[in-house]
Amino acid sequence: MNDNIYLPYLVTIEKITQEAPGVKTFRLRFKNEEEAKSFKFQAGQFAEYSVFGEGECTFCIASPPTREGYVECTFREAGKVTSALAKLEEGETMGFRGPFGNIFPLDEWKGKNLLFIAGGIALPPMRCVIWNALDTRENFKDIRILYGAKSVADLVYKHELKEWEKRPDVKLTVTVDPGGETPDWNGEIGFVPAVLEKLNPSAEDTIAIVCGPPIMIKFTFPVLDKLGFKSEQIYTTLENRMKCGVGKCGRCNVGKMYVCKDGPVFSRALLEALPTEY
Repeated sequence: MNDNIYLPYLVTIEKITQEAPGVKTFRLRFKNEEEAKSFKFQAGQFAEYSVFGEGECTFCIASPPTREGYVECTFREAGKVTSALAKLEEGETMGFRGPFGNIFPLDEWKGKNLLFIAGGIALPPMRCVIWNALDTRENFKDIRILYGAKSVADLVYKHELKEWEKRPDVKLTVTVDPGGETPDWNGEIGFVPAVLEKLNPSAEDTIAIVCGPPIMIKFTFPVLDKLGFKSEQIYTTLENRMKCGVGKCGRCNVGKMYVCKDGPVFSRALLEALPTEY
């Protein structure tokens, strides 16, 4: 990390992938080779991405630390900075500041089953830890992924979903909201919490990682309760409200906790100790 926490690395946009309407993935490479060699991060951490003259925005690092030489971010065009990001082209230079935040405790999860539950554009923070787990597949038992989106068009990482579907060591279920299917759609149709209850995964020796819109998380937690998951077995990641990344601006504090410093990864047990704002 740079000695000056506010000074971004300079990175080149090596590749742009259009994931869904208004959603892009950037593959970024450090312009300075020494910085590239020294840069390290772990699954769950995030960064600040900047367009010069426009500002910064906060996203997770969507690529896994097991894939060295580049970092990736996925974002939806929604505001001033993301709109400016969306206009950038391959070969252009932008800023990257990080990594920040805590991590998914993958070392603690060794030998356990992993259940990933994601909704919509919330798959990117999940993608990092999914690939980290798949790249170290020998460390875990069953890996199940449940992913849902509003429509077939809104599914991100479509090429990777096909790859995961073909893997014999992964159980993948993809669902779209009622009305979001297409004539050739052969996946599930239904909201994520309902499909989760239908799948009925075992809670025994299993860690559930949940990431999605607040409404999805709100209705998924009770289903996990019904399935026998304890709060200590459930993890999620919070990314809203973060700005500076280092706990200085005060925008992301919830009670005595700062999402950017004490998170963005939280167990449900820790979330339950926070003020009811979350």
